[in-house]
Amino acid sequence: MSYKETLLSPVKIGNRTAKNRFFMQAMECNDEDKNGNPSAITLGRYENLAKGEAGLVSLEAISITKESRSRDNQITIMPQNEKALTEFVKKVKEANRNMLFIFQLTHSGELSNPDFSRRVTVKPLYGYGGDLLSEEEVDKIIDDFVTAAVIAHSAGADGIDMKLCHGYFGSQVLRPYNDRKWKYGGSWKNRSRFAYDLYERIRDKVNDKNFLIGSKVSIWEGFPGGFGTEGPDSPVIDLTEPVDLMKGLEERGAQFFIQSAGSPSITISLTQVDKKIPYYAYLHQYFAKEIKKNLRPQTVLIGSNFSVFRNGKNNLCAVEPEKSSLLQYGAQCIERRVVDMIGLWRQSLADPYLPKKLREGKENEIKYCTVCDNCLELLIQQSKVGCCTYDKYYANELIKTRKEKGRLKVVHT
Repeated sequence: MSYKETLLSPVKIGNRTAKNRFFMQAMECNDEDKNGNPSAITLGRYENLAKGEAGLVSLEAISITKESRSRDNQITIMPQNEKALTEFVKKVKEANRNMLFIFQLTHSGELSNPDFSRRVTVKPLYGYGGDLLSEEEVDKIIDDFVTAAVIAHSAGADGIDMKLCHGYFGSQVLRPYNDRKWKYGGSWKNRSRFAYDLYERIRDKVNDKNFLIGSKVSIWEGFPGGFGTEGPDSPVIDLTEPVDLMKGLEERGAQFFIQSAGSPSITISLTQVDKKIPYYAYLHQYFAKEIKKNLRPQTVLIGSNFSVFRNGKNNLCAVEPEKSSLLQYGAQCIERRVVDMIGLWRQSLADPYLPKKLREGKENEIKYCTVCDNCLELLIQQSKVGCCTYDKYYANELIKTRKEKGRLKVVHT
């Protein structure tokens, strides 16, 4: 089978089918309106992704609360947003009725920006901290997640990604660092309670066998006490808990997982691999393989950090460029059962039409991400996010941002 046939082949996720193996990752692009609803810019971006024919697309991290969030202009999913989200989903699906469209739900926890929201924590992390959460407050956060899931279903989304990655609240609870003696900390049984209880309650409230549920998980956060480490003060990799988490979520109805790593506020080059050290991307495939072999055959695993492979011009040594391209290597990972789908974030900004161009035999027209990470700079600076290389609007946004706010001194989210 050619790499084109592999990448364009369908894959079953739960009772649904993605038309190909491309997954467009959730992207926080800071362009929502003052009420936390998708704006015209947001709609245009997702209509392009739909027209680009990706099999599965995720709506950027949507905050379940206005109180604690990381982006000033972030989509929120609360009762007052349901009408706007319903209309938004309708319009996106009109652009492509064959695309599966899921919502990524999040709470920012200790990554909430104190300039405009309340920073909260399960246990103060050096350099971050925030108000220490009580058990009752975490119970309320679970209630809000369940409400958000019900709204997502009512709005017409095909499923949800319960965000358990990248240093946001879901991953903060899971960490060995959360050794606080309370209902949601200390033992693995207590630290996994949040995710397990949440899945059980969502499945109970959204009684629809066609509604997908899964999670993006940072398998190894890459700092002492982070998820996927051997203890609260060790950075050493230990995948015992990540494997157990995913098996436990499978038992509670998860049909897919999105593999990731790192926490962008701490270990950003692990989460979004830098073009100067592209080899870090191989770690993601290792983590994916280790998780994949512990999952049920029908559970779909989506891999991350494929954008850095580009068209083979990626600074990787000891491998032929054509064999290390995004398309060739991505297909290889699928064929060798490392992953079932490939996830794209930066590449989806550079060219949302990549899957369509591949299907139509127009590979030479694909605009490959240059991994300049100017989009990441816009994200960190709370500016509107897009591709500064191929879209003049965002190139101008970058110029404006640097003029008003200066260049970044520290690169982390």
